[in-house]
Amino acid sequence: MFGSSDYSRTVWMGLAFVLAGALLFVLYSFVGTFVLGLFLYYSSRPIYVRLRHRIQPPTLAAAVALFVLVLPVVLLFWYTAALGIGELRSFAELDLSAYEGLLAPYTDFAGLTAELQTVLQTLTSDPEQLLAESRLQGILTDIAAAMTQYLGVILTGLLHLFIAVALAFYLLRDGDRLVAWTRTHFTDETLVTYGREVDADLKTVFFGNILNALLIGTVGAIVFSILAAIAPTAVPVPVPILLGLLAGAGSLVPVVGMKIVYVPVSLYLAGLAVISDPQLLWFPVIFFAVTFVVVDTIPDLVIRPYVSGRNLHVGAVMFAYILGPLLFGWYGLFLGPLLLVVIADFARVVVPDLFGSGVESVSTSLTGDRVDGEKDVTTADGDARDPDIVAGADESGQADDSDEKPDST
Repeated sequence: MFGSSDYSRTVWMGLAFVLAGALLFVLYSFVGTFVLGLFLYYSSRPIYVRLRHRIQPPTLAAAVALFVLVLPVVLLFWYTAALGIGELRSFAELDLSAYEGLLAPYTDFAGLTAELQTVLQTLTSDPEQLLAESRLQGILTDIAAAMTQYLGVILTGLLHLFIAVALAFYLLRDGDRLVAWTRTHFTDETLVTYGREVDADLKTVFFGNILNALLIGTVGAIVFSILAAIAPTAVPVPVPILLGLLAGAGSLVPVVGMKIVYVPVSLYLAGLAVISDPQLLWFPVIFFAVTFVVVDTIPDLVIRPYVSGRNLHVGAVMFAYILGPLLFGWYGLFLGPLLLVVIADFARVVVPDLFGSGVESVSTSLTGDRVDGEKDVTTADGDARDPDIVAGADESGQADDSDEKPDST
């Protein structure tokens, strides 16, 4: 095309590097969205694997798998919001005169309630008069500006969430095509083995997050129910089972985790104890301590590393989950384990081959699930090899992946 094969190859290689750089720049700019999409993909793939033979076409199966993944979270927060609205209605009908003695030393309780009543009466009878006050106009302007800013943040977050869900959807539906193309054009044994191991470990790590949330939700429901049984009458634990489920869902929140659940509840219980009887403050302290140790710390240090990295060192997985959010922010919860898997499998698969030790034994298929009847094969030089790589599934060197991925055409 360019008159010289060497010159043509050089030009095409240069263009390839430019395109690769552009792709890396896009991934770097949206790294949080990308790793969130990978998390959703690997979390929903076990569901998709079980649905794809029962639901056709693959587009519908992928959509159902993602829907099944997010439905419990949506229902949980919907039920929580419904309870919250009910509590707000109860608070609106609450007679605040019972708390006059408690609040009187710190504020003009009578003047505050009178002003609130005046505002409510004006709002119901003549709202235009209320809006005409300059002080209220300034407050409303500040509120509107803050709402506009928060609305922009919310819309940006929803856009990134949509991109992550779309990425997970297309990886579920068309991932087999990407795998087939990769194995057709990159037939190096070490590269294929490395990709297979990374895929298997990522599935274990990311789906392990969902299992960890379920286990924490179960433990939290049990612990909160026990604490509710021994709680003083004046300091009751509200909806303990729901709190446990929310703690499980909160464990997926980067950095703060389930503290967004039990810290406000502990403060709420402390407030009830102060109002009713300060001598009951022992229970909020016990509630916080037990929750912090039994529900938060122990599962995060023991259960999460085990279920999220059974093929990796437990301590390494623990540090990946701790250091990831500290180094990278909210998406570090997903990027930290991703980097751990990439580095650990590189050291386990590629490094021995670079130094002449050969590729390590591989016992999983490309998607991380053992193929029925699969056994490790040892070659004449004594190195363990994957049977698909040794024998070859077809003339192009592509292993038979029909048991794991359906034809999505």
